[in-house]
Amino acid sequence: MCGIVGGVSKKNITPVLINGLKKLEYRGYDSAGIVTLCKNNRLNRARAVGRVVNLEKRIKDKETPMDGTIGIAHTRWATHGEPSSRNAHPHICNHTVSVVHNGIIENFLELKATQKADGYTFTSDTDTEVIGHAIHQHLQDSESLLEATQKAILMFKGAYGIGVISPKDPGHVIAARSGSPLVVGISKKGNFIASDQMALLDITKDFIYLLEGDRKSVV
Repeated sequence: MCGIVGGVSKKNITPVLINGLKKLEYRGYDSAGIVTLCKNNRLNRARAVGRVVNLEKRIKDKETPMDGTIGIAHTRWATHGEPSSRNAHPHICNHTVSVVHNGIIENFLELKATQKADGYTFTSDTDTEVIGHAIHQHLQDSESLLEATQKAILMFKGAYGIGVISPKDPGHVIAARSGSPLVVGISKKGNFIASDQMALLDITKDFIYLLEGDRKSVV
């Protein structure tokens, strides 16, 4: 099973995300990744095959520090595409939208064909990339990342729990779910999302449980 952690923090969010992923290791996974929105308002990503400690090493070896206060992270169990760094989440569309996803988008091949025709490039074998591309496409006619996500999810058939960030709408993490659980954790240190409250118990005991079909902006 896959795991999601994300949030908007008052301090560097990377330790919170890594700790949250470790709390979700019991779910089983084959790769892990993290994206933060860094001080220069750019998405900075690290991904690794295997355990979360491999991801930690990749982060330490990166020339660009993962020092943002906004981020999303993921542990993946392969469904579409082999276990590899290129298939690990988070995925990024045109340096503008980053997404993590639990579940399966059943109509992703249909969406992928349409998006390719529209000029989108795919860099993985996953169904998740169609989510990022769909949100990016709707950003062009939306006033916010939340609005773009609300429009995009109407296109999806199947199950999803997603976390989304973008430099076009800094200060927000968007969460949406249908058939895959997500919780919001409220804390003096910031606001966070996770697929299991266990990932956030070290920082808060105050949770909002998203209902089926909920779409929220976490500020």
